[in-house]
Parts: sequence; C-alpha cells; structure tokens
Amino acid sequence: MLRHESPRGVRFTARVEEWRRQGERVEFRGRRIHVHRRSGAGPTLLLLHGFPSSSYDWRGVLERLGDRAVLAFDFLGFGLSDKPRDHVYSLSWQADLTEELVGRFAKGPIFIVAHDMGTSVATELMARGLGGELDMELVGAFLFNGSMLQARARPTVAQKLLRSRLGPLAARLTTRQAFSHQFRSVFSAAHPPADEELDDQWALITAQRGHRLGHELVRYMDERERYADRWHGAFRDWPKRLSLAWGMSDPVARLEVLAGLRELRPSAAVTELAGVGHYPQIEAPKRLSEAILRATSAP
Repeated sequence: MLRHESPRGVRFTARVEEWRRQGERVEFRGRRIHVHRRSGAGPTLLLLHGFPSSSYDWRGVLERLGDRAVLAFDFLGFGLSDKPRDHVYSLSWQADLTEELVGRFAKGPIFIVAHDMGTSVATELMARGLGGELDMELVGAFLFNGSMLQARARPTVAQKLLRSRLGPLAARLTTRQAFSHQFRSVFSAAHPPADEELDDQWALITAQRGHRLGHELVRYMDERERYADRWHGAFRDWPKRLSLAWGMSDPVARLEVLAGLRELRPSAAVTELAGVGHYPQIEAPKRLSEAILRATSAP
C-alpha cells in the first residue's frame, strides 16, 4: 500500500496524507493542533470527534454538507494533533481549546455537532453557557452516540483495560490486530469498517506513538462520572436547540443511554438510525448528514 512520510517520520496512508494537507497546524498553549476548516453559509458547524479517533471521521459527512461553514479539529492527544506525554488530558482543557479555535476561526453563530467523547466536551460548553462563562455564540447542538450517561453505557474490553490498574501495560501492548478487533466490534453487522478504514485509523492513532497514550486519553470516562451532575444538568436545562441522532445498533452507547437522555430532556428530537452502530458518520454518512442539515435548519 502506498504511504507517505509525515512530519516526525510517521508513515501515513495516501488518504490520511491528503487529509493532512487539506488542514493546518495551529498552536494553543504550546501544543500544535490539526485544524480543518472552510468558509460558507452559517451558522458554523463545529464538529467534535470521539475516542479514540479524530476529525478524519467527518470526511464522509463534510462532502455532503453543501456550502455550510465548518470547523473541525483533532483534540490534543488524537489524530494529527500533538500527543504530549507530560499532559493531564482533561475534557475541560479540550473545551478551552475548542473555545480558542472558535474565537480564531469561526466568527458568528456556532452549532455543535458532536460524537462520543465530543458530546461531553459539548455538554461542558453548554454548562459554561448556562453559567454565563462561554465566549462563543452557541445557538444549537446535535449530539449522537455518546455515552453521556456513563452508568448506562457498555464500554469495550479495551476501554475497561485502559481504565484499570493494568492500563499503562495495556496501552504499551496495543497492536494493530487488537485495535482492528475492537474497532470492528463497535460497528453494526450491516456496515463493517473496510480494511482501508482500519489502515487509516491505525495510522492516525499511532502517529507520534499515540497508541501508547490510551490509558491517559481514556480518563474522560472518569470525568463523565465526576462531573455527571454538571453535564447532565446542562443537557437537561440548556435553553437552546438540542437534538439527537442515534445508531440504534451501537453496542457501547447502547439504547439504555438514549432512553436515559430522553428521560432527561423529553423535548429533544431524535433521529433513529436503524441498523447503524457506534460510528454513524462512517457507517451511514448520507443519513447522518441529512439529519444534521434538518437539525441546523429547524426554526
């Protein structure tokens, strides 16, 4: 398979290399962050990815969003952004990063679209908005397949290992084979990831030896428990437009999570994606894009 040399000698697939070239690297608090942005009609769609992947997940959606303005980036520790060993990875830091990038690149109204871990960054931003502490004009949110109610989710075996006392060892022993098995396991039987997708995701995770950081990055699950009252309250009480989409065959953010979210916010519209697993943006980008456009165009 054709591969290209990236910065620091990392070898990327041709597809990932093209994605890298389409973006740019900016600095925040001494860390370099990979950003993908485009101008267009507003409000700007702020795309927040999940664990353990990156903004690369959005590529199939981006081409279906027409002329919409978009801002996407890799959280610190993920994808093409820096992956420092001396950093305490917190969702609060990632939310600070999000606010900074919006301030630099996305003037005007912002509409969040968030998946997986990104949904908790979104609820932190919503909580800041409720407290009058948010430095952006956030007008709506569209959240999907995120285990925001951690107690109702079913983490993968890899996530459980990374959270345990064996986490550092599990991270060091992560292999392409083990990653592929776990990644496949969260997709639906109807939409398994292609081998090329696995190649690309593994290349992005292993850039800067990021696969050795899994035990640090997975701490966001601890934060979901620690800040449950704050983030659940934000989901319930935030006064702006809020809707959901859900891959109904998700084995991680399973239907029990969705049921709990419906209990918290009965008014939230839900698009049910039958036969789709944890990664609707990869498994069914057309259906997800249509749902995003409906949500962002609603009055």
